[in-house]
Amino acid sequence: MAAFQIIPDPLHLEDSIKLADELGLGFEYNDFFSPKVLDDEKRCDELISVYSKIRVPGPVTNHGDFFDVLIFSEDKEIKKIGEKRIRQSLRISERLGAEGTVFHSNISPQLSLKSYTDNWLESNEEFWRKVCLEFPDIQIWLENMFDADPSLLAILAERLKDVHNFGLCYDYAHAVCFGAGHDIDEWSETVGPYVRHVHINDNDGVRDQHLPVGDGVIAWDDFKSYYEKYMKDISILIENNGVDAQRRSVEFLKKLGLI
Repeated sequence: MAAFQIIPDPLHLEDSIKLADELGLGFEYNDFFSPKVLDDEKRCDELISVYSKIRVPGPVTNHGDFFDVLIFSEDKEIKKIGEKRIRQSLRISERLGAEGTVFHSNISPQLSLKSYTDNWLESNEEFWRKVCLEFPDIQIWLENMFDADPSLLAILAERLKDVHNFGLCYDYAHAVCFGAGHDIDEWSETVGPYVRHVHINDNDGVRDQHLPVGDGVIAWDDFKSYYEKYMKDISILIENNGVDAQRRSVEFLKKLGLI
């Protein structure tokens, strides 16, 4: 049985905790991917202090910074900032007691030159191999965002398969709306062996809308089939904001037989 998670709302935290307790859910914190929060030491400390006191039935994870985080940039100063933000995110995860931390691949699908993809692969392999050693007690998961092709993530994960705390976060909705030219069956089969965490929400097949599961065009019977074949029992974040949307997703997933 999968361990499901929701995003807690710091402004209505009691409601988030109540839903988690009622349905046996965990939390994935989404407060710390904002550079504005990362640069506000007081705000970070306040949030970490509040969250560290919470106990929920399911797993606790954290979403790391991803805005302009380009660890494969050929500009050394940009690369340095990206590496700094990732380490900031991981230190916060340590303080939160988070089991895993999600980062984005940040691949630009418009740049398909071999030199670009080769640099992305080499830079990511070198960096994540090093950082996973620095933070051995945290699972580190790289998520598909605008990726049009699943193969680069799979190649990277294959290269890093000897690293015990590296894997992929499969954002199913991103694959549906951004995975141009590659059907969802190919996506799921290609990345499936390396997936350690899953994000789900719904959309119109074009935009990343984060709708409640069942409110868009995604064929969730297919997702259930892929999940049970390739990713069974791996944790799933229901990536909606607000308790009402999260509850609607849970009710749909119950009818689907995943919860």
